[in-house]
Amino acid sequence: QVQLVESGGGLVQAGDSLRLSCAASGGTFSSYAMGWFRQAPGKEREFVVSIDWSGGVKYHADSMKGRFTISRDNAKNTVYLQMNSLKPEDTAVYYCAADTTGYMTRRTLNYWGQGTQVTVSS
Repeated sequence: QVQLVESGGGLVQAGDSLRLSCAASGGTFSSYAMGWFRQAPGKEREFVVSIDWSGGVKYHADSMKGRFTISRDNAKNTVYLQMNSLKPEDTAVYYCAADTTGYMTRRTLNYWGQGTQVTVSS
């Protein structure tokens, strides 16, 4: 059983930066794909970015590539999401996810964290 715990959310102003962390326990972290999703009020949960077991990165949208960066530290069993130039539309609950197949897909991802709130004021 894999447990994921996110941290680092908060209230910031537009243009600020935040770094989210997701600490994993249980299983073999280095073999998992890890990802970040977000859910804004009244909207469906959407994929943001993932990193597979070998370090390959996928983004939901090109607009996120310049602002959001995912990284992992296998020694610490932790994945990070660095978010820069935050906008009010980035306001959402951000969820960490793990896919034990090693590659992140909606169909195979099998663990979720509890989420951390990010609020960006204008």
